[in-house]
Amino acid sequence: MPKYRIAVIGRTGKGNYGHALDTVWLKCDKAEIVAVADENEKGRAEAAKKLGAKTTYADYREMLKKEKPQIVSVADRWPDCHRDMVIACAEHGASIFLEKPVAQTLQQADEMVAACEKHHVKCAVAHQTRYSPRVKVIKDLIGEGKIGDVLELRGHGKEDRRGGGEDMMVLGTHTFDLMRHLAGDAKWCFARIQQNGKKAVSGDIRQGGEQIGPIMGDHISARYGFSGLAVANYTTHVAKAGANTRYWLEVRGTKGVIHVGFGILPVAFLCEDPSGMFGRNKAPWQEITSAGIGKPEPPTTKGLDNGNILIVNDLIEAIEKDRAPLDSLVDGRGALEMILAVYESHRLERPVDLPLKNRKHPLAAM
Repeated sequence: MPKYRIAVIGRTGKGNYGHALDTVWLKCDKAEIVAVADENEKGRAEAAKKLGAKTTYADYREMLKKEKPQIVSVADRWPDCHRDMVIACAEHGASIFLEKPVAQTLQQADEMVAACEKHHVKCAVAHQTRYSPRVKVIKDLIGEGKIGDVLELRGHGKEDRRGGGEDMMVLGTHTFDLMRHLAGDAKWCFARIQQNGKKAVSGDIRQGGEQIGPIMGDHISARYGFSGLAVANYTTHVAKAGANTRYWLEVRGTKGVIHVGFGILPVAFLCEDPSGMFGRNKAPWQEITSAGIGKPEPPTTKGLDNGNILIVNDLIEAIEKDRAPLDSLVDGRGALEMILAVYESHRLERPVDLPLKNRKHPLAAM
């Protein structure tokens, strides 16, 4: 069968090519990279050599017009250009593999979703953990009632020097996407933001790195409500100790607890004790693998690196079966909405309902 025509958009020095959103296509038997676009001449040449692309462009719009790709990797990490790139791809009938975070604002994300729906193209987001075969086991366990009714989800950022607003935007998107995957859409958010131990105010607003837009705070605490009994708590701060050690998600139910990390094969454990206390003999912590509880990791998952191959294979299947990708642009927008709800709640000093009525960046109104 003819292979899918793939194009790659990167920006050397301005987000580059994301987390291997370009090279993943070299591992896909159904794909052929036909062109690469990069405004940086040197970076463009290096990318073409690495990807085996015969044609290069400084302007991605020209590439879309001339090459007519069926799928495009919008690979750069910086989200300042995602809106324009995704809409251009959709207008040229190309489905998209998009780096996270999907956009800077909900207004941008809304426009991107509308364009993809209008032109009937698919867009998958690079939230690799959602595609993990171990997370599939975890979702099935929760659905089967293994930990009872979900009461609480608890997540942290990496809490390194980026702790606070930057951590929440760059890495929190993975946390919130996984929360939504396991518990559904958040219904409300109540948050407080601090800077240097005091309530953050308008003078604390600053521009985040990687063109993520305005951010605020070095200590963020947020609480969310979901359907049923479930609530979620998220915290990020500039840690004096323990940075990078709390980047995981806990799912606590009426019968047990699950701990899961992030990545394509994250560390994951189950405790069939609602107290979830480490060291109790009554219910030891059991490892969860792609094969199930306490089973060896199957050979079929060996060789997975960052999981992008699972995403692009699912994207192709979504195109062929006319369904949404497992982690779609709508899902990416949902994670972004949980992030921006923190700022809206802090700005209004009250809980806010989701979906947010304010689709612009909340910090712009402070």
